[in-house]
Amino acid sequence: MHPRRLALAIGAAAFARPALGQPRFPDRPVEIVVGFAAGGGTDLNMRSFARFLEARLGGPVVVINRPGAGTEVAMASVARARPDGHTLGAATMPTLITIPIERQAQFKLEDFAGIGLLASDPNAFTVQAQAPWTTMQAFIEAARREPDRLTFATSGAGTDDHLQLVLLQEAAGIRLTHVTYPGSAPVRTALLARQVDSVGLNVGEVFSAPDNLRALAQAGPARSRFVPLVPTFRELGLDVVMSSDRGLIAPAGTPAPILERLREAVADAARDPAFAQALEAQFTEVRFVPGEEWFTELGALQQRYRALWAKTPWRER
Repeated sequence: MHPRRLALAIGAAAFARPALGQPRFPDRPVEIVVGFAAGGGTDLNMRSFARFLEARLGGPVVVINRPGAGTEVAMASVARARPDGHTLGAATMPTLITIPIERQAQFKLEDFAGIGLLASDPNAFTVQAQAPWTTMQAFIEAARREPDRLTFATSGAGTDDHLQLVLLQEAAGIRLTHVTYPGSAPVRTALLARQVDSVGLNVGEVFSAPDNLRALAQAGPARSRFVPLVPTFRELGLDVVMSSDRGLIAPAGTPAPILERLREAVADAARDPAFAQALEAQFTEVRFVPGEEWFTELGALQQRYRALWAKTPWRER
């Protein structure tokens, strides 16, 4: 056997070997539950990651799509799942935090244990390529002339796409009509069919298939290296920073040995250069943060989003 293949096989066997006195894990396929329809950025990232995780766990890893209510359907199913490591959630920020803030949700952050943050994909404000607006300023001026006439589509209330809209309306003094779909693939379809005027897709979702799309601005703190010609909102004088951060979570109460096994396997897979290459093909950056550290960050972010909700309740926008 080739030395590199032998090393990978040995590594996979080490991850797959149960500790003495512990039941074998996994003993059936591991499911990653995604809260959006197939074809969006989170779905594609997780399908790419699944094959790297399979190699470390020594068993099948499958992606299950359960769209609905801005990821609440999926996250609630993970919170209620048997805490044995075989059902994981593809958590997206900010919905993991914003949904329990904006409504009486079927889950809360404390219902989960963090396995690891994997990727970050900034938002982009996008229109159809033949639309009359060639700059963000031109769109804002049109929106100011006719409040509520122009439409903006997202994957649901409280998603990063929607929070981009909330921040933009506040910063630019405009009002758009919010339209929701069960995922970014239907959002893209609606824009291409000219059923809506603008959408909140992520950079990776726009530029992995940019035909007939025009991004007017991106919401990262700096320009994405993948799309260096698209200005940030901050460059345009608008304090709008928003991205989709994507990671893996397990139900709270997952036994410590299984949780540690998952964290080790996910950390090893996330650092694989081949995984970074797979995400680059999707115009998405790897951003790995270990599970416990990630959830510490989320606790602080929770306070910031509660303050934003108190100032600008986004369910009303």
